[in-house]
Amino acid sequence: MAARVQPSSSLLVAAAAVAVAALMAMAVAAADSTTDNIQPLSTLRMQAAQVAMDSGAVIHASPDVLGKNGEDSAWVTVNFTAPAPSAGHWVALFSPADFGLSVGADASTNAAAGGEGPAAGLPTAPIKYMFANISPRFMSSGSGNMSFLVINQRSDYAFGLFSGGKDNPKLIAISNKISFANPKAPVFPRLSLGKEWNEMAVTWTSGYNIDEAYPFVEGKMKGEESPRRTPAGTLTYTRRHLCGKPANAEGYRDPGFIHTAFLKDLWPNREYSYQIGHELPDGTVVRGKPSTFRAPPFPGQDSLQRVVVFGDMGLGQRDGTNELAGFQPGAQVTTDRLIQDLPNYDAVFHIGDLSYANGFLAQWDQFTAQIEPIASRVPYMVASGNHERTYHDTGGFYTGNDSRGECGVPAETYFYVPAENRGKFWYAADHGMFRFCVGDTEHDWRPGSEQHAFLERCFASADRKHQPWLVFAAHRPLGYSSNDYYAAEGSFAEPMGRALQGLWQKHRVDLAVYGHVHNYERTCPVYENTCMDGGKDDKGSYSGTMGGTVHVVAGTGGAKLRDYSAGPWPQWSVARDKSFGYVKLTASDHSSLRVEFIHSADGAAHDAFNISRDYKDVLACTVDSCAPHSMAS
Repeated sequence: MAARVQPSSSLLVAAAAVAVAALMAMAVAAADSTTDNIQPLSTLRMQAAQVAMDSGAVIHASPDVLGKNGEDSAWVTVNFTAPAPSAGHWVALFSPADFGLSVGADASTNAAAGGEGPAAGLPTAPIKYMFANISPRFMSSGSGNMSFLVINQRSDYAFGLFSGGKDNPKLIAISNKISFANPKAPVFPRLSLGKEWNEMAVTWTSGYNIDEAYPFVEGKMKGEESPRRTPAGTLTYTRRHLCGKPANAEGYRDPGFIHTAFLKDLWPNREYSYQIGHELPDGTVVRGKPSTFRAPPFPGQDSLQRVVVFGDMGLGQRDGTNELAGFQPGAQVTTDRLIQDLPNYDAVFHIGDLSYANGFLAQWDQFTAQIEPIASRVPYMVASGNHERTYHDTGGFYTGNDSRGECGVPAETYFYVPAENRGKFWYAADHGMFRFCVGDTEHDWRPGSEQHAFLERCFASADRKHQPWLVFAAHRPLGYSSNDYYAAEGSFAEPMGRALQGLWQKHRVDLAVYGHVHNYERTCPVYENTCMDGGKDDKGSYSGTMGGTVHVVAGTGGAKLRDYSAGPWPQWSVARDKSFGYVKLTASDHSSLRVEFIHSADGAAHDAFNISRDYKDVLACTVDSCAPHSMAS
């Protein structure tokens, strides 16, 4: 990390697996950045795929029944043989298993089928793939084997063996079908804070529509004998909800059904156990895996409170499948670190660019499976990013097609947030001494907009006596970032982003945290391009009246890292770190806040600063922070 002062750090012993993954991630991160935003599945020219079945080619998957003991994921071994082995052979996982019927299908075949499958020339994309030569014996013998990690996605599966590389794929063999014992089982619970402080929302995915089974959550406080059953609501989406290709074409996959139940009247800081489930019409009950969580503290409660914030993670792969190599090289190491550190934080805010599915919708299931060890235990709050929402002519603030036709639909369905309208992804969240005002940078935030009015209310309604730590979180940097492409624009922020500076200053917002830019950077307490700390040399601690907001960029969850601007640092930039990691906020009481940047590779804090102040310091006037007032006594 580069910094103007020696950063503080805590030395933690890294797990060997995390360290190895980190080294791999750093190696890939150094690669050319031109493919940063290209979804690798889109590089497979499946619209040109041909059926060229070869009697000499064989592919077989085992076991054929997965999840016999209720598991929601399983390792599958794939053995294959191909005549004339080459570097252009590859193996792909498809679901549903009859994918081969659509490869090379013409319009009349598709119409005759009468289904909702992709149109001619747009066959279904695979879920994941590997090149055959990853198997050491393949190039010399024509035979090989590999292992895929398969999750329960509500349908059966088959593997295809292709020749011709990615540009001219030819399907030469299809494997036997495999499936989970119960493909419809409830899977991947994810928690989020509700609209009330003593509420926890539980969301999960299943194959059961409401007319097939009744969704519910059973929960109880530690020490109680019997759980209470709470019904859940059910949502889904179809192709017609989506805005363009590939999301509504070759990237489409039936999302199943997404259920959300609310556990209410929770006791602060008490431990609860819960289990998702469905009751079938005959009274049979199908349950998911049990889990636990600790209820949130009462707003203003004085206790140790720790919150993790980051953006831009994406999807990792434990099985080494090729479709993500170089796309989000740090996603798995960050996920592993967060799993390892679970006892040491209470909530997560993932502020946009969640899965980077980019229109290949099977990856939303893959992402919820990846974060399930975290999201099933602590609230996993999300914000909307450009890769979730941006699509031209759909009411967003930006033009472009970063979501590749998703236009916010999957993210807004798979994840609950306590917003008035989940299509407008701004909301308030209270966690003890913290008030989070989460913005949606994909919609207008400028003065006069609906979102600006919300943010004014959110900041103004925080009782700073009891919730001293006021945090603004959003995806795109609306404040300060010396990233290379902002520097090229001459803005050091999103254009028009700093229209919120008046609000931050008026309401004495302590911290603004952003993603979008794939590096770490923090500022001094800044207002209107000026450090408000009086030119102090120690940038590791602040006391008394802050005078401005500290801006932190933390788009370091896993997507390929980016460079900073060349030349001298802006005077407001005090720390930089081009590493994968996350920000951790620790409030030990009403007067002390510690902010750390934790490296995913080693779990240590590589940058940190402290804020120490009393309530009168929050009330004190600084530049543009107080309304006109009388000097009369």
